[in-house]
Amino acid sequence: MPAHAGPKVHRDVQAYIDRIAIKHRPLFDRVHELIVTRHPDVSVGLSYNMPVYRVGDGRLHVGVWSHGLSLYGWPQGSEATFTSRHPGLKTSKGTIRLGPKDATTLTDADLLLLVDVALG
Repeated sequence: MPAHAGPKVHRDVQAYIDRIAIKHRPLFDRVHELIVTRHPDVSVGLSYNMPVYRVGDGRLHVGVWSHGLSLYGWPQGSEATFTSRHPGLKTSKGTIRLGPKDATTLTDADLLLLVDVALG
């Protein structure tokens, strides 16, 4: 399912998604689908010029950069289960950085650990 399926996506968010480099699009689409499947009530907007997924008070920012995806937005320390399994993916500021090669070693269950701590 393409990243534009699921919740209504504002045209500015869709424009962001449409500009994602082809090498990063499969990982973005995978994360997007995991989020909207787990949280069908999610809203998707832009914050800091990148997609932000919102459920209640929860936020998950998913930015695409030259290295791949950066994810952040959970309460500090709540990502510990994920980072204990993948310590090299956390930056000093607490962001999780995922590249195309990382995507091949991460299971959906791993990614859902981050979704769940951010969005509930």
